[in-house]
Amino acid sequence: MVDIKDILAKNIASLRQMNHMTQAELGDKLNYSDKTISKWERGESAPDISVLVEIAELFGVTLDSLVRPGDMKTAVNEHKSEEVKYNRRVIAYISESVAFLVAIFAFIITTLIIGKTTFQWLYFVYALPVAIIVKLVFNSIWFNPRRNYLIISELVWSILAAIHITFLYFGIDVALIYLIGVAGQIIIVLWSFIKKPKAKKQTEKLDNLEAAEGCENPESAVASENE
Repeated sequence: MVDIKDILAKNIASLRQMNHMTQAELGDKLNYSDKTISKWERGESAPDISVLVEIAELFGVTLDSLVRPGDMKTAVNEHKSEEVKYNRRVIAYISESVAFLVAIFAFIITTLIIGKTTFQWLYFVYALPVAIIVKLVFNSIWFNPRRNYLIISELVWSILAAIHITFLYFGIDVALIYLIGVAGQIIIVLWSFIKKPKAKKQTEKLDNLEAAEGCENPESAVASENE
């Protein structure tokens, strides 16, 4: 069984070298001497758990990857990938909330100008489909495109609901408009079953196979041409 000290020794040394740091430089950042760092990297001793947490944060890896055998470059890349995903989700959520912030701003300004609240609450009704459009854009760029079918469904029904509520404000009931949503939902479901063709890759493979066969049997190719 591999000793935990040996694993830590290898991982700490690997992370330090990857970041082009000397033992003295790492020691300065952790408030330890270079001799202590040297002992860690030789497996003669091991840092405390609080120091391990500090080392993991310093080099951008998880504590779990630091105490397990494995490639530190992979661990760093995985940690960065998780951070990127997290940051993208935060940016997407903030961007979606901007639609409601604009609605609040428009509500306040309009109410101050008019002096009373009448139709201003409709801003929030239309803020929802706008937020869903933003969600659709970010999901298409950064996340799982297969979820677009669900988001498009949300967009269709939110737009129809906004139209219905608007007409109700003027005393007109247009509930039949939701039949459009039913038809649209059927189209979206059928659309989700369409698979993207992989003809290009398959054609390239066939071309490569034919080229390889042609190289292996040049005499047969010449004979067929003569015939």
